[in-house]
Amino acid sequence: MSGYIVIEGVIGVGKTTLTKFLSKDFNAQQYYEIVEDNPFLSHFYLDKQKFAFDTEIFFLLARFRQQRELEYSLQKKEKMLVCDYLFDKNKIFAQINLSAEDFRIFSLVFYGIHSKIISPNLVIYLRSDVSTLMKRIQDRDRPFERNMDEKYIATLCRQYDAFFETYKASDILVIDTTNLDFVARPQDYQAIKEQITKKINIYKGEPSSSAKATEDRQDDMMRI
Repeated sequence: MSGYIVIEGVIGVGKTTLTKFLSKDFNAQQYYEIVEDNPFLSHFYLDKQKFAFDTEIFFLLARFRQQRELEYSLQKKEKMLVCDYLFDKNKIFAQINLSAEDFRIFSLVFYGIHSKIISPNLVIYLRSDVSTLMKRIQDRDRPFERNMDEKYIATLCRQYDAFFETYKASDILVIDTTNLDFVARPQDYQAIKEQITKKINIYKGEPSSSAKATEDRQDDMMRI
């Protein structure tokens, strides 16, 4: 079984955990976003205004490098790939965290490399309400997330919903996980897996290039 699947959603929704489960069950190669290696991230949560640009640029370039490695793996067509982030998330976070001028500079870099990114066959967008996300963030207790602002998570939820309302580069499956616990309750995971399996059985062909992103780039650049 070949193909390229992405799990996406707001901080704390369970992207990495679901990626691990699916990779095991589908015998897939997994890719995880580089988070804790970002040297600016812990500083960002203490002073967003000062460290936002450095944080976002590091994530952008680190993920771009990883996506190029992922593309090489896809070319070998050996296994399905499951990744716990969508490259476009860089823009979602940048829109929230950066000043207008910093976002303009960020966008020049983003659109300069975005056309080189391969789009997945399927994006699984995991949603949840803010209170559930905050509890999950607290339960996993990452040091740099201990002072997470609930308003920031609420803003991310709105931005993610807005983004996926118009996302057309890949097939998409939206799953609300507010009342699901696919770690503690195997039946919840099986229900999610069944939905994903149905989607996998529908899509055919190779991952497409980001042609749609190239069309969108002109419109977005007009607004920078």
